[in-house]
Amino acid sequence: QVQLMESGGGSVQAGGSLKLSCAASSFRYNYYCMGWFRQAPGKEREGVAGIDSEGGVRYGDFVKGRFTISRDNAKNMLYLEMNKLTSEDTAMYYCALRSYCTVGSAWYRYTFDFWGHGTQVTVSS
Repeated sequence: QVQLMESGGGSVQAGGSLKLSCAASSFRYNYYCMGWFRQAPGKEREGVAGIDSEGGVRYGDFVKGRFTISRDNAKNMLYLEMNKLTSEDTAMYYCALRSYCTVGSAWYRYTFDFWGHGTQVTVSS
């Protein structure tokens, strides 16, 4: 069982930045994917960014170069740096992990094995 815990959410004005972190308990998979998802009230969950153990990276179309996903394997940490935030980015953000995975074009449709509880991001205009 892998435990994931997000942090770094908060309230920010439009145009501002936030950096989300996800701490993962230790795990041993030869290859894996980790991703950031978000869900706003009344909307479906959507994939924000995904990264795999080989360094492959994918972003949701709406990101448009504003966000950067990264990981620190030594610390079992996943990050999401978000810039130029808009009110449309307001949502609960979740970290997730899928074992034995590489991020393909439809990575956001994969069934992820483990999920964090989320961290709220609120952007005011």
